[in-house]
Amino acid sequence: MNQQTLKKEYFFEGKGLHTGVYTHMTLKPAAENTGVVFVRTDLGVQIPALAENVSNTARCTLISKGEAFVSTIEHLMSAFTGLGVDNAVVELDNGEVPILDGSAKPYAEAIVPDGLQEQKAERRYFTVPEEIEIKDEKSGSWVKVTPADELSYDITVDFGSRVLGVQTAHWDEHTPYAAEVAPCRTFCFFHEVQYLAAQGLVKGGDVDNAIVVVEHPVDDATLEQMARLFGQPLLKVTPEGYLSNLVLRFPNECGRHKLLDLIGDMRLAGGYLRAHITAYKPGHTINTNTAKAVQKLI
Repeated sequence: MNQQTLKKEYFFEGKGLHTGVYTHMTLKPAAENTGVVFVRTDLGVQIPALAENVSNTARCTLISKGEAFVSTIEHLMSAFTGLGVDNAVVELDNGEVPILDGSAKPYAEAIVPDGLQEQKAERRYFTVPEEIEIKDEKSGSWVKVTPADELSYDITVDFGSRVLGVQTAHWDEHTPYAAEVAPCRTFCFFHEVQYLAAQGLVKGGDVDNAIVVVEHPVDDATLEQMARLFGQPLLKVTPEGYLSNLVLRFPNECGRHKLLDLIGDMRLAGGYLRAHITAYKPGHTINTNTAKAVQKLI
């Protein structure tokens, strides 16, 4: 298979999930063997989307070069991978990719109707010489990369949550990413929201770009406080245990979103892998540590 790039430019704008800063972003076609490169147009700095450039994984994936950084790149990187984009330039005038609706759906809806531009060079597939397993003994999380003929993912997510339960998700190159993975939104637990806000995160979060899981009963005063935080006039908890008038796009949407993140983070290994990737309780830190381990071997 040959490499592919975008057929035209695509423009997105919106606030960042964690910084709340409004950013204008343009996705552009790129030459063969470029990979994905983020460009801070306000600083004149280019940052290749590679695991070696990951410098922070606190609730998102952040890449940097010197003082310049771009955060929350995982949803866009996932979309590029799932849709088959080998080469692209991403121009931003600020430091965080817009969260949009919290999923990769807006990217898929823009790119899929136009298709992709086939290029002359063959796609570079990477095969790990042996199985790699990265573990986090504290959390019990692990990611395993096993040599295979094609790229595929199987994950299990278990937060010990009465609302979510144990969720599994699968994706391979024969599964329609735009329909099965891209629509799945980011999520957090209600009890985390105040803590994250105190850490200076989720400044751009609201019930329109994130699923909020409510594990325990919440009183009206706390709901009013959260409504002010999110800039919403009224919040409630659904019988299923979600904040606001939420309708899930899939019963295992949260599990599928963790799959979406893992696909995006693993792309930072430098390209398309020929591997079967399995994971238990994946997150940005262990995901990108795995991508770094793979990058050293390919």
